Amino acid sequence: MNIDNTVALVTGANRGLGRAFAQRLLERGASKVYATARRPETVDLPGVEVLPLDITDPASVRAAAEAAPDVSLLINNAGISTGTDLVTGSLDAVRHELETNMFGHLEMIRAFAPALARNGGGAIVNVLSAMSWFGTKGANAYHLTKAAAWAMTNGVRLELAEQGTLVTAVHLGLADTDMAAGWPVDKIAPSDLADAALDGVEAGSAEVLADQWSRDIKSRLPLAPEEFNAAMDRALAALIAA
Repeated sequence: MNIDNTVALVTGANRGLGRAFAQRLLERGASKVYATARRPETVDLPGVEVLPLDITDPASVRAAAEAAPDVSLLINNAGISTGTDLVTGSLDAVRHELETNMFGHLEMIRAFAPALARNGGGAIVNVLSAMSWFGTKGANAYHLTKAAAWAMTNGVRLELAEQGTLVTAVHLGLADTDMAAGWPVDKIAPSDLADAALDGVEAGSAEVLADQWSRDIKSRLPLAPEEFNAAMDRALAALIAA
């Protein structure tokens, strides 16, 4: 799939990674970019078509699908992190993260899959995280939701293969966005993340490991849980110390 002349829709396009996706899509020759946000007035990128969208509201998702029937590339970027743990944290917060980070993405895929099929198959990008594979105190709800979104991505990839839709999972450590503002460590630039993801789409890749952090963590998955957790403790300590 070529990005040039693609019609794309980006969720959470008013800031951070979503805005970077929308901008790089325009710069790489997309013929139309639908930039969506819960508050559409906050989208400030020239050249996009702005749509209101709350991915946790099925009616809003259906309205977006009806307003954008020509989409051939869906970028599921919108997400939240509440800083909630699983045992002692608010279950309402855990559910809210799940509704956004996993069910919201699935709702979008279900709504746009028919349009993608009509438009030649197209592609879906799900922005996940290296935290699909590991937890840490203070963010275990986020870990849960990204692990669930990873499994969901793997499942819909199988289900949509027959209609010719590429489903690309994008994993990263930390990007230089508001969500990661409290971490004084090296972070991938949003534009670099967007380019890595779009390069993956053009290459037909099912998975993009966008930075060294995500590549290192993925390589540790064969370890026993005790070894994996010890390795992650060392890696997080080294990241913070750096």
